[in-house]
Amino acid sequence: MEIVEKIINGDRRAAAKLITLAENNFSQAQEILKKLYNYTGNALVIGITGPPGSGKSTITDKLTKILRKKGKKVGIIAIDPTSPFTGGALLGDRIRMQDLSLDQGVFIRSMSTRGHLGGLSRATQTTVKILDALGKDIIFIETVGVGQSEVDIVKVADTVVLISMPGMGDDVQIIKAGIMEIGDIFVVNKADKEGCERLTTEIEMMLDLNQNSGWRPPVLKTIATDNVGIEKLLEEIDRHTKHLVESKELEQRRRESTKKEIFDLIQEQWKEILLTFIDNGFLNKIATEIVKREEDPYTAVEKLSKKLIHSYTQGGVKND
Repeated sequence: MEIVEKIINGDRRAAAKLITLAENNFSQAQEILKKLYNYTGNALVIGITGPPGSGKSTITDKLTKILRKKGKKVGIIAIDPTSPFTGGALLGDRIRMQDLSLDQGVFIRSMSTRGHLGGLSRATQTTVKILDALGKDIIFIETVGVGQSEVDIVKVADTVVLISMPGMGDDVQIIKAGIMEIGDIFVVNKADKEGCERLTTEIEMMLDLNQNSGWRPPVLKTIATDNVGIEKLLEEIDRHTKHLVESKELEQRRRESTKKEIFDLIQEQWKEILLTFIDNGFLNKIATEIVKREEDPYTAVEKLSKKLIHSYTQGGVKND
């Protein structure tokens, strides 16, 4: 297929078109993605996450510039908040990396969450594969910002860098158990601010309570705007990659990531089948029965699921 050949030969425009197609019409993009799959699996995927305002974009920008000097090709997926008007990305992160967009060795894609919980866009894993096939050595995924639920990055990235900063007013947010568990490397950015030492100590203490065998996450201090600590961060990313390979954990992580992707794809496929076969009138009829207490929602869903599976295997659904 022509678009597959273009992508594996480094055609950025073809890659951008396929990403857009995957976002807007995934079923149509799937046929191309099937053919592209054998050219993936070579890139290292690094998640950059942390609270809004902690400096994720600046750190991603500085890391990318160092990697480019080393001759590495870099892809950046910046997950931005969703516009309430268009449903698209607000493009804040991409604006912060304008100078990188002129570099032909760097591919930046802003994607909106489109209401998807977990801090990632639904098409993130697909975009990773496209950039991998495009020949990128390193792919950064910068999330919209860790809060209560944005921890899906751990299921997609090989290495997760969790960034925090002092003086946020609520340091306890960064040391919540669920958030602490996703970090492979911890970074206290804006280390010239008051409270840096206290936050660093708190993170170290929490890590002492959450010891995992094999890898102790380092806690680094950076001032990204001045390029302080960025080289050290890159060294720790390299060290973690070596650990993953030597311990065979990289294979395990990618297996878990694939399991998540399979589950997500099944969910999306069944959602499409449900929307195709069950019209709104039929759904309204069931809802009315439930409101009148002629049926309960749990039994209704059980009946509907059995009917859907049976009818789908028989070649169609009749809404009666």
